[in-house]
This record gives sequence, structure tokens and C-alpha cells, in this order.
Amino acid sequence: MPAATVSWLTAYRRDVARYTEYAGGRSVTQVLTQQGLWALFQYRLAAAVYAAAWPGPIKRFALLWLVAWQKVIEITTGISLPYTALIGPGLYIGHFGNIILHGEVVIGSECNLSQGVTIGVSGRGARRGVPQIGDRVYIGTNAVVVGGITIGNDVLVGANTLVIIDIPDHCTVVGVPGAIVNHNGSQEYLHPR
Repeated sequence: MPAATVSWLTAYRRDVARYTEYAGGRSVTQVLTQQGLWALFQYRLAAAVYAAAWPGPIKRFALLWLVAWQKVIEITTGISLPYTALIGPGLYIGHFGNIILHGEVVIGSECNLSQGVTIGVSGRGARRGVPQIGDRVYIGTNAVVVGGITIGNDVLVGANTLVIIDIPDHCTVVGVPGAIVNHNGSQEYLHPR
């Protein structure tokens, strides 16, 4: 579930573990050069401060500096992870750049985001809102997931897919607009061999 269920440091350690798994034996030093981990470290720390029960002026001052740091991360990596989003531990951002999340997005544990992913607000009426994404979801390159929808657990969202409907557990969705093509899910995409 989202990061609020574990400490920020525990969540970040799970993020690093996912990167180490994908690195195939490279050292932790090599893993820490990944831009996705830079963005995740800043996000985890800022989200922890945002959730902390600190006195108002101290919290506002800390968040001011963390927002400035977030902007530096956004400029250098192209990855925008607002501290108000809820992101579960073990997130893996596969490649540098252009990942945009809305501040109210909820993403479960052990998910993968590829480059060019946008997860944000859209829709009309009851469908207006931001997505809630389950655990172990793989979102492919340049996919867009928008609206007040729910993406189940173990879902695979294909590259260049526009998801604007609810997707149940263990499905593969592709196309514009996205359609369910099978019930194989994300299992083979989340763990390198």
C-alpha cells in the first residue's frame, strides 16, 4: 500500500532494492547514479516531512526548501513526484525523464513507471479526478493514466496506452483508448531474469 504504511527510509530501501535487482549484480554505488533514485529520495523525504506532526512554521520552512529541491530534481531528471502523492515502497522508474504525477495520485507497492508516463487529473462529472493504482502495476513507455479511475493489482499498461476506465486485477490493457486484451497481467514485466 502507499508509503504512509512504512517509514520513508524503509520505503526508500525497498526502492533501492528494486534498482539493485534490475542492475544485475552492479554495485550499490552504480545503482545510486540512477536519476529515478534521486527523484525517489527527494520524494520520500519531502513526503515524510509533509506527513509529520511538526509545528506549523518549522514544517512550512522545511517544505519550502524541499519544494526548491524538488524543482531542481524535476529540471535535472524530468521526473515530477509531488510530495502530496502517495507512492508505495519499491517503485522502479526505468529510464530518465518525463514522468509526471498529479499531487493526489495513489500508487501501490512494487510498481514500475517507464519514461514518458503521465498520471493525472481528467474526466467529467463523477469520472473527474486522479487515478488510484494498485500494487505490482507496470506502466509502459508514454502511457497516460487519467481520471477518477482505479487500476487493480498486477496490471500491465502497454506502451502508448491511454487509460480512462477502471481496470480490474491481472489484466493487460493497450491502445487508445485502452482496452483489456488479456488477463496475463504484469508478473513477467516486474522482475528481471
